[in-house]
Amino acid sequence: MPHRLLVLLLAPLLGGCAREVDQFKPHIVITSPEGGAVSANKQFVLKGYVIDDRAVALLRVQGQKVPIDAGRKITPFTYKTQLSGNTVTLAIAALDSSGNKTTLELPLNIDNTPPVIRVTKLEREGKLIRVSGIVTDNTGVVQVSVDGSALSTTPGTSTEFYAETSGIYADIEAKDGAGNVAKLRAQ
Repeated sequence: MPHRLLVLLLAPLLGGCAREVDQFKPHIVITSPEGGAVSANKQFVLKGYVIDDRAVALLRVQGQKVPIDAGRKITPFTYKTQLSGNTVTLAIAALDSSGNKTTLELPLNIDNTPPVIRVTKLEREGKLIRVSGIVTDNTGVVQVSVDGSALSTTPGTSTEFYAETSGIYADIEAKDGAGNVAKLRAQ
């Protein structure tokens, strides 16, 4: 009976020594490419980071091991890849130090289409030029500039712009999320 009493008294104390189970799976965050579109050259750099409550141990993209700073809770990564075809889904897998695994499928579209620039109004007053218009793109306009100066615009598939510049003409340039560029000289 004294052994039974000893076991009953020690059981709660020994229970506190039990190993804590890690049930948190790593979380994969992709920061680039934006919007799932990549450039027409079909080579791009995948960027992001992996987060885990204990430690990230391994990262693979398309089955290939990606160099990371293993053992950290937050680890950034960069992976250069070549794509074939017009659409592809990248398989990304992360493993933490406890063996928990997360997989992410990242669908990507090859965007060969540059944005379309349409000037809706062009006014001259001496050497001052006022130009306004709309830029459209199938995946989204990310930047519009006039004579090399980036304009403050709202990214989207259709973006309005207005600028004032000086000279004989206004060189307008638009860039989409895949890096395709369109240029137009408004005269």
